[in-house]
Amino acid sequence: MDKKRINEICGFVDKGIKDKVKLLLENGVETYESCEGGTGHAYFEPTVRFHGERAEGFRALSVAMTHRLGVRELKRVWVINDGEPTGAWWEMVFIPTK
Repeated sequence: MDKKRINEICGFVDKGIKDKVKLLLENGVETYESCEGGTGHAYFEPTVRFHGERAEGFRALSVAMTHRLGVRELKRVWVINDGEPTGAWWEMVFIPTK
């Protein structure tokens, strides 16, 4: 993905997680949802969701750990919609910095 597109995407990202999302995008991680976490937010902790097959979560984790992003959890997620599992996608949770 080119830098212009990455900057466009990051224009819609919460300030508190923007640097993490940008770094992941620059390293080829296909993020699609993020939140800086906290009161009044969709997540309690800073979280990024991203697409990918089985190995992609570990590749993204390697990027995050190499850049010392403070990863707390890596999850493979399926949600239940209308009684059926939907997914899977990856979710990376970061240690809050505030």
